[in-house]
Amino acid sequence: MADVGDVTRFADRNRFASWTGTAPLDASSGEQNRHRLSRAGNRRMNHMIHIAAISQLRLDTDGRAYYRRKRAEGKKSLEAIRCLKRRLSDAIYRQLLDDAQADPSVDDAGPGGHCGAALTSSAVDLPPHIDTSDQPLPGPADQTLRPTPPARKAPPGNALRPAG
Repeated sequence: MADVGDVTRFADRNRFASWTGTAPLDASSGEQNRHRLSRAGNRRMNHMIHIAAISQLRLDTDGRAYYRRKRAEGKKSLEAIRCLKRRLSDAIYRQLLDDAQADPSVDDAGPGGHCGAALTSSAVDLPPHIDTSDQPLPGPADQTLRPTPPARKAPPGNALRPAG
């Protein structure tokens, strides 16, 4: 939910759904009227909504009943899941708007809905990042190969001569 930031930056639920990638794209052709999932938008948010939709299908919830209604209407499985994801996106948007419009003096909740939360960080400095490349190395390895012997010079009288 941290990816959303200030939910009021979205004009309406349709813009929010487009940002999350749950807004349907028209894939109609001729007399066939259908929609497909969008591959655009915030993929992490889309993944979170997808996990929520699949969890709704596994349990006896309102989402499962909605999915079954869509299947009864003749939608294929993926189309019904797309509809459920859009419905979840709308519910998330409504909840975020309600949280943003709530009076913070009533329940002392800051941004994010937690008491004492602030938009600025109180951290003085970031923790140091230690990676395997930042750790000291043990030093050069012992040589396991014998040094190559120096090249022998041929005596001057036995020099190779071109054929000729």
